[in-house]
Amino acid sequence: MRLHGPAQRLTIFVGETDQYRHRPLYSEIVHRAHKRGLAGASVFRGIEGFGASSLIHTSRLLSLSEDLPVAVVVVDAPERIAAFMTELDELVTEGLVIVDPVEVYRYVGRTER
Repeated sequence: MRLHGPAQRLTIFVGETDQYRHRPLYSEIVHRAHKRGLAGASVFRGIEGFGASSLIHTSRLLSLSEDLPVAVVVVDAPERIAAFMTELDELVTEGLVIVDPVEVYRYVGRTER
């Protein structure tokens, strides 16, 4: 896949323990993005944060370290991101979904050996 120039970054903020049909929500999002042929997806685990509930989740307190914030980031062409948003309507019932315009300078995969 070739990706260069104007694109969009889709970021989905959810909790680490959020589930979709007995599977981690972040994992379901990544697998659906892969199935749809999107350019790529990465999951980043936060060490501290809060959201709409206003509860602070942190890795420093044992009692709250079970539901740390997670960000799933996908970058692709605007029309492919827009098409994927319908999947998120079903998956993300709590959390934050944002889309930012970005400029892709380089997108190069590994060469298979």
